[in-house]
Amino acid sequence: ERKRIEAQQVIKFDLILTDAGDKKISVIKAVRKITGLGLKESKKAVEELPSVLKKRLSKEELEEFKKELDKAGASYELKKYRLMRQQ
Repeated sequence: ERKRIEAQQVIKFDLILTDAGDKKISVIKAVRKITGLGLKESKKAVEELPSVLKKRLSKEELEEFKKELDKAGASYELKKYRLMRQQ
């Protein structure tokens, strides 16, 4: 008997910082929290825009990180992926 392979569609997102806004220090703190980077690396990510903060996030992870950036006053873009996962 042949096993049937089913493909399940999985949607992932990249979170890209596009503007730090007026509260640069708050955005640096949010980037540190989201990425786990040190202060120097987080500052560089905020200053050298656009900056990919996280790749291939689930919708749940994305929503959590978006809240942090919104609270800090940052602007961001999302890149959506449709991936096929075999079961």
